[in-house]
Amino acid sequence: MAFYSEEEQTEDYLFKIVLVGDSAVGKSNLLARFARNEFYPNSKSTIGVEFQTQKMDINGKEVKAQIWDTAGQERFRAVTSAYYRGAVGALLVYDISRRQTFDSIGKWLNELHTHSDMNVVTILVGNKSDLKDAREVTTAEGKALAEAQGLFFMETSALDSSNVAAAFQTVVREIYNILSRKFCALLVIPAIKICEGGENVNDQKGDKNGFCYNFVYFSVLYMCIILSCFLAYEMNQKSLKMLIYFFTICLGF
Repeated sequence: MAFYSEEEQTEDYLFKIVLVGDSAVGKSNLLARFARNEFYPNSKSTIGVEFQTQKMDINGKEVKAQIWDTAGQERFRAVTSAYYRGAVGALLVYDISRRQTFDSIGKWLNELHTHSDMNVVTILVGNKSDLKDAREVTTAEGKALAEAQGLFFMETSALDSSNVAAAFQTVVREIYNILSRKFCALLVIPAIKICEGGENVNDQKGDKNGFCYNFVYFSVLYMCIILSCFLAYEMNQKSLKMLIYFFTICLGF
């Protein structure tokens, strides 16, 4: 996975990702380490909301992650709640050296689901893994909570960079994979459903010369051509390349 500066390329995708968790768990430093490879040992609490962007390359596609760092203090909750809307990914962060931040994860998860889509790709992040002697939350506890809630899990350290990039990449890549699968399903499933229940003496299981198979194939082809022409006209040539890429995948059945 490659990274790019803002000016180098125009992205194919834009994903909004939010960082949530108690105050002082290291959300701002995780973002600073990922976006700028910086760390601030005396960093102050975030006021309201801040965001950074980072471009990545996934399977030859340019993805721009817009990462929002939300304040953890209760007095900012009314301000930051609006910024959950439109998020497709989230890093749910706690401090492994402070048990109370781990105990608050349920509250943050409920808030995330209240203000955003229930299908937001979420990773549970145990930050400050470098504080081994001060650990209050075991790795096993973090994994167990993540499994119970259906979340990804990783322990990180913004101080020494451990797993920081990997945590963000896990979320972005999973969002991309979900979109890819949904796109293929959008093209193929309607045509397949038309054939379901239909009878044709020439249609045999696995027979690629049957009417139903050809109907599905050319239906997908037709939809791809129409969508390609529309997106190429309305947007840019990269949209056309993207559609041809998915079209090739979808017709591999």
